[in-house]
Amino acid sequence: MSVKEINMRRLVIKAFHMNEVVEGDHDEVKYNGLMTVSKNIIPELLEKYDAIDSIDIEIIKPGDHDRFTNTIMDIIPISTKVLGVCGEGITHTLTGVYVMLTGVDTEGKQTHEFGSSEGNLKDQMVLGRAGTPGEDDYIISFNLTFKKDMGQERHGCLQGHQACDDFIQTYRDMMKKFDGNKATERHEYYDTIRPGQKKVLIIRQVAGQGAMYDTYLFPDEPSGAHGGRSIIEMNNMPVFLTPNEYRDGAIRSMQ
Repeated sequence: MSVKEINMRRLVIKAFHMNEVVEGDHDEVKYNGLMTVSKNIIPELLEKYDAIDSIDIEIIKPGDHDRFTNTIMDIIPISTKVLGVCGEGITHTLTGVYVMLTGVDTEGKQTHEFGSSEGNLKDQMVLGRAGTPGEDDYIISFNLTFKKDMGQERHGCLQGHQACDDFIQTYRDMMKKFDGNKATERHEYYDTIRPGQKKVLIIRQVAGQGAMYDTYLFPDEPSGAHGGRSIIEMNNMPVFLTPNEYRDGAIRSMQ
């Protein structure tokens, strides 16, 4: 006699595809697939974060990857929690566009620990892999110039991630109000118990060594920086995540 599966947490991810990303006088994201990016937030961020000397925001169009980049600190999807907590409820996300966080300091020192990734973008990033943009995706480059040596300090790196998170939050706040019925894609995921079946545990080792080698768990927003808990401050102890928490952006690399 077979035992019925038990569905636990239900996560619904609704995706809204961006067909074009352009520069404009203000930040905006629309159902029709148009996203506008401005630099208006930069003065506010420089006043808020004392480790950052300057910020440049630039749109990289699909195919325009033959260009110089500073060290890539992270590739960040633009997602927001609409209902529920991490791992359940409803999440809105954008497809067709990613944010790329890069860093260097005023002395030209790249933001890295064991190895930097500055150089030609087309050589430094493999497109179309899990966690990287595809060939047809837009990239919003959020390039930080830290004050001297601040790109090598945990304090500075954290501020860099948080400044980028503040920028992304301007779009998240708009996405929370999106009509889910107008999503271009809709996916449902369940954390499911199958009585009598094998129990599978996937182990992922994450960075927790200090400076920019840190990992945050359960940030306020999917793949966000604010509100996360440092794996270092948890003494690198094992943490159990459900499959849906992982899908919903519970882990944020702070490298």
